This record gives sequence, C-alpha cells and structure tokens, in this order.
Amino acid sequence: MLDQHKQAFREEALELLAELESGLLELEKFPEDKALIATIFRALHTIKGSSGMFGYDDISMFTHDIETIFDLVRSGKLTVSKQIIDLTFKSLDYIKAMLDDSSSKKFSELTETKEILHSFRALINSTKSTTPETVTSGTIVQVADTQVTQIYYIHFKPNEDIFLSGTNPLLLLNELEEMGPFYIRSRDIAIPAFTEMNPEKCYTAWDIVLSSNKNINSIKDIFIFVEDDSTLCFTVLSKEGVLISEDAVELFLKETAKLNKLVDNDIISLYVQSQQKKNVDEQHIREADRHKIHHDGEVVSSIRVSAEKIDQLVNLVGELVTLQAQLTQVANETSSAILLAIAESVERITWDLRDSALNIRMLPIGTTFGKFNRLIRDLSKELGKEVELITLGAETELDKTVIEKISDPLIHLLRNSLDHGIETPEVRQLAGKNPVGKVTLKAFQSGGYVVIQIVDDGAGIDKEALRTKAVNLGLLSPETLLSDADTYALMFNPGLSTAKQVTSVSGRGVGMDVVKKAIDNLRGTIEVKSEKGKGSTLSLKIPLTLAIIDGLLIRVQDQFYILPLSSVEECVELTRHDTVMSNQRNLINIRSEIVPYIRLRDFFLIKGERPEIEQVVVVDINGIRVGFVVDTVVGQHQTVLKSLGALYKNVEGISGATILGDGRVALTLDINKIAELQEIEEKSTLV
Repeated sequence: MLDQHKQAFREEALELLAELESGLLELEKFPEDKALIATIFRALHTIKGSSGMFGYDDISMFTHDIETIFDLVRSGKLTVSKQIIDLTFKSLDYIKAMLDDSSSKKFSELTETKEILHSFRALINSTKSTTPETVTSGTIVQVADTQVTQIYYIHFKPNEDIFLSGTNPLLLLNELEEMGPFYIRSRDIAIPAFTEMNPEKCYTAWDIVLSSNKNINSIKDIFIFVEDDSTLCFTVLSKEGVLISEDAVELFLKETAKLNKLVDNDIISLYVQSQQKKNVDEQHIREADRHKIHHDGEVVSSIRVSAEKIDQLVNLVGELVTLQAQLTQVANETSSAILLAIAESVERITWDLRDSALNIRMLPIGTTFGKFNRLIRDLSKELGKEVELITLGAETELDKTVIEKISDPLIHLLRNSLDHGIETPEVRQLAGKNPVGKVTLKAFQSGGYVVIQIVDDGAGIDKEALRTKAVNLGLLSPETLLSDADTYALMFNPGLSTAKQVTSVSGRGVGMDVVKKAIDNLRGTIEVKSEKGKGSTLSLKIPLTLAIIDGLLIRVQDQFYILPLSSVEECVELTRHDTVMSNQRNLINIRSEIVPYIRLRDFFLIKGERPEIEQVVVVDINGIRVGFVVDTVVGQHQTVLKSLGALYKNVEGISGATILGDGRVALTLDINKIAELQEIEEKSTLV
C-alpha cells in the first residue's frame, strides 16, 4: 500500500515540478508578480512536506532552503534575481534526479548539491543582518523585533483516512512547533472502544495555541496538502508582542480572559461549528477551480489512473474488436436474422467502447510543449542567442503513446532550429531583423492526423551547401536535378550536416536521420520548407493513435492488406483499356487529372493473372494524390494494429498486421514508405 502512495506522490511531484518550471519562466519575465511568487512557494512547500512523509528525506532537506528563499521573496525581504532563477532551475533538475534514482546514494553529500545549498544559504544569510536578536527573561520571552508576535488558536481535525494517503499528522504538528512555542491539547472524545478501533484510522483532533511572529498565511501553508480533507480553523487571539513558553501556557490561558473563554469546550465547539461552515464555503470555491462545472450544474471530476491500466484497457478493447469481426462474419455466413441483429448491436457497442477507450488515452499536446520552454531558455543561453518560443494549439489532443514517442524528435528539431536556423543577435541586427529570434511551435488536427510545425525566422536552409555535402558523401551525382523538397530531404541522410563546426548541440550529422526514422515508425511524414534569410518550416504529420484505426480492407490475389482510411480519398476502376491508353505507364486520368499509381501486385511480386477490372485506391500523401492498384476493395474494417516482431522489423512498406474475422492475417501498409521506395526506384532507372 505504501509503495502505491509513494508512486502517487512521485507522479504528483513531477507534475508540480513541471508547474514550477513554467512558473519560473513566467517569473523571469514578471519578477514582481506576487500571485506567481505565492504559487511557486506553495508548490515548493507541498513538495517539501510530502517528500518528508514518504521517506524522501534528501528532497525534503534540499527543498527547505529553496522554500525559505521564496518565503523571503514573498515577504519582500528578497527580490527575484537571475541568480535565484538559475539556482532554482538547477535545484529542480536535482529534485527530478532524486525522484528517479532508486539507489541509496545520498544526494545531500554530492559536491554539486552542497554548492547549490551553499548559494541558497548565502542569500538567506544576506537578509539576516537586519534580524533582531531575542532576549530570554523567565517564562516570558520578549522579542526585540519590528515584527509583531501574534497568538493563534488552531483547531485541526484530520480526516479519519488520513493514514491511507501516507500522511502523518504528527509531522505537521512538529513543523508547526518550529513556528514558535505552542501549547497543544488532544481531543480524544471520538476514539471508540479498543475492540472497535481500526488502527488505520485517525480518531484524534488537536487544539493548539501558538505564539509566533509568522503571519497566518505561513501557518496555513503547513496544512496545505491536507486542507481539503480536514477540519481546520484558524483565528488570531491576541497581538501582545510576547512569546509564551510551554511552562507558562496554562497560567497564561487562565489569566487571559479572551483565551479563557475560548478554552471552554462549549465555546470552542460553537466556534468550530461556525468555522466549519466557512471552510465548507471555501472548499466549494476550491472544488470549482479543480472541476469543470456544466451549465446544468453537474460536476465532472477526474481521477488518477496508471498508464498501464489504460494500456491494458485498450488492448482488451482491441481483442474485443477482433472477436466482433469474427461474430459479424459468422452472422453473415449463417444468414440468421437474430444473429445478425445481435452482431450489429455488438458492433455498435464495440465501436463506442473503442472510441471511449481511445479518448481516455488522448492528451493535450501541450503536456509536451510545456517542457520546451526550459529547453529553449537553456539552449539560447548556451549558444549566446536570444530566442522566444511561441506555442500555439497546445489544446490539440494526441494519443499518449504518440506524445511520448514524438517528444525526442521534437527536441532534436528545436535544437537544430536554434543552432542552425536562428542567428546571433549581432548577425540579426546587421540583417535588419529583431535581435530576438522567434521559434513557433504549433499543432492542429487534420483529419485522422495531427500536424506539428516548427517555424523559425532564422537564416533558412542553404540548398547549395546541402547538395555539395551530399555529392561529397556520394549520396548524389553532380548532374542530378532535384526539386526543393527532395533537396531538403537530403538532410535526413546519416552523416550529413552543413554545420561549419561541431558544437555540443549539433554538427556531427547524427540526429536528423534518427528523427526521420522515429517519424516513419509512427507512420508519419516530415516536410521541410525554407527561404534563405527568412526562415524554415518543418511540418510533422502524425496519426492520432497507434492502437486501433479505421482501415480499408483490400485484396490482391489471395493476400489481404489494410490501408489507413483517413488517407483514402476515393476508389476508381482501372480497365485494360485505361492501361493501353496510358502507354503502359503507371498513370490514370481521373476527371482530367493525371494520377500516378503503384500496382501492389508488382510491388510485392505476387504471381497470378490480373483481373479484367482492377481497383485504384487514391490516397493523399503529403498533398500529392497517389493511387494503389488492387484486385478488390473489400470494405471498411476496424483495424487493431499488431507489431510484426523483431524478425520483420526491417521489412519496408509494412507497418504492422491485424487479424481478420476468419482468423487470417492482413498486413497494414505503410503507404508513405511504399510511395517513397517506388519514387526512388523510378529515379534510379532514369539517372
């Protein structure tokens, strides 16, 4: 059970770290934003408190000083500086490393960690020159301070199930004790008989009188991660400017009429009841922030589910899709009206279940876009450039598996844009440009695909340099003529780089070929456009999901294939007469438009006689209409994509397989790769 809660904490901590990175980037632009500072402080406080509860003592210790810095910033004793921002970014990287590390090594003993903490503590100590000293006098501690010491009453009643979340309320009380001397009384009236007691439940509540020079918000922050599930009441009892030692608390309570009334249990009960209503109202406001409220008042909440469970659900739905196809085929063969009706109902429910399961895996692509702000900040600093990242379409949804696999290619393309594309501020000014370069990362949906574009306003791509490099590497003969698109495609060949010098970012010709392979594995395409001196645009076209797709089932001889239905535009007939009219060239005239086609029978070397009338399935590949000639178009088919395994991983033109209703296997075609291979073959015969 504890491991589950530790995993839940780790996931929440990673989310908080991502929010902190975004917050720090904003704070760098708006250092006076008090709301932003408060948000960062609360996130740090949550990480510190929660990490201590779940045994991440290094994180708790490490985060303590960072939290102190932002508490000083929040109280106006420190101003946000570049040093604070840089140190905090480094700290977040170390906290991530601590979360990911499963070894027993002590991060607190590492030299890098000590250096960061030393820098933070130097900043903290710089504010202490104005901190007055305290003078002890008997049981009353007088404070020679410009800050007014206040006396607080706190009622804390945790939720009975607080232990199940891994939270130890005693640690919260210990942290409260660090705020100043306090008096605490447990309220045990709710504790049941020993025979009825559940050791996993918390039955105790506490009344606390605290004397501290901290403001009430600092005290509330201690309970920030349990406030939603606990009864919490706070009130200021006096502003006497004195700290009460524990030995004198009872005497102080008796002698102070105001406190004396509140100590009375009946009075406290009435006070708690009044505060409970206030807390309920505040909780409703917090809940409204965390939930989406429909116009009819219905609240749609969210729950955290592990990715493994979602993947298992999608896999089971995939098996159900296959069984549904078998049921439909059996129903059609038996011609039973009852069985056909059942098969249709099962098909409808299966389709709805499929859509629902896939929608669960759909995430806004902004979850990936968010981390690129930090990447651009660090890279631009390393390269001595000034770059602004603009993100558009972050709400566009994509399958979580696709998002995970697209992250690394996007990182490399962004690094390439900064290193090769964006010029230094001096060069940009000489060219009449804004010294701050712009990189725009945008996403939008197009049919069954998501298009992700990286647009920069840099120097553009030097086509002649690409050609020269390709010729020198033997990838191209000097007399070969290439279109702009084919020239830009050369950059995806291994070992080809136009960088004049090797840097820590790029220049070795390694990476762009890996990007191309990753995009191909996702059944996607990449297109490059550029204008020298004005910038470049790289467009990635990625399918929405890799699990279950709507396909078009086709047949050649006795072999079945699947084409992605989202790419199919139309189907037309191809007769022997049409072939003769085109002089045996693979071209067909469709409504006065000449469309090239690829005969799958020839591509896969399938023997047998062609039918008198073949079918041409016209698809869209990067804006170009291409036909695939098949014997028969069987019809639409829900396709559960299965990997072919390591033995067939290098087979080109095939992206996977699916099982048909009768148990036979149909291969899923990689239409982009087939078109690319055919084009290369045609060019090689012409050169």
